[in-house]
Amino acid sequence: MIPISDDNPTLHTPWMTWAILGAMFATWIFVQGAGFEELRLAASVCNLGMVPAELLHTRPIGFAVPIGEGLACRVDNQSINWLTPITSMFLHGSWGHILGNALFFYVFGNNIEDSMGPGRFLVFYLLCGVVAAGVHVLTSPASPVPTVGASGAISGILGAYLVLYPHARVNILFFFIIFIRVIPVPAWMALLWWFGWQLIAALPQLSPLNPEITGGVAVWAHVGGFVAGAALVKLFENPVLVAKRKLLHDTQYSHLLPS
Repeated sequence: MIPISDDNPTLHTPWMTWAILGAMFATWIFVQGAGFEELRLAASVCNLGMVPAELLHTRPIGFAVPIGEGLACRVDNQSINWLTPITSMFLHGSWGHILGNALFFYVFGNNIEDSMGPGRFLVFYLLCGVVAAGVHVLTSPASPVPTVGASGAISGILGAYLVLYPHARVNILFFFIIFIRVIPVPAWMALLWWFGWQLIAALPQLSPLNPEITGGVAVWAHVGGFVAGAALVKLFENPVLVAKRKLLHDTQYSHLLPS
């Protein structure tokens, strides 16, 4: 199930949402070579991606993990490692990775920015991403695998949307074998369904039998980001903007109320 739009109008142009999307795609194209140059992509992931083992020094310097045929990332002690919880948010591993993240951010981010204002929204987005990164580090402290992607921060946007707009309608692209249809569902249903699947995927990673070196998705970062977004959104919302949005909503749907 893929969200493609919602029926939640905005009062202002979401400049910061577009700016963050622009930064993501600019990084993908100009820093990572749009995925077309293997060595350039690998270097960006290894040098600017977040590696828990580098942050916590749980692996020896030089410890290598393969990331492709003839390619490996080595644990180092560069000073830039402390910035990787931020830099990794703007990196991606493939076109599918960045387009999927961009779609979720496009559908849900504009309404959250509209309730905070651009400055608060940027701080909120980055903070959720840092919390998500921290949860990943705590749950995989010895992992030498670089983590990249905006999904932890975007998960925070989803958690915020659940709190602020649980009854908004989200248009979901549903497909099963040859059956394809767009189905409008309440936001709370779509978001809790998504969060539930993240938990199902994350719990096995806590098993002591699970190998430390994996190439899988950092789903605990998704869980941490979502919870952070839901918990922090009320601290970042702008009451004036929220009141204006409520007035817009009430006016838009007043014809549906009983006379």
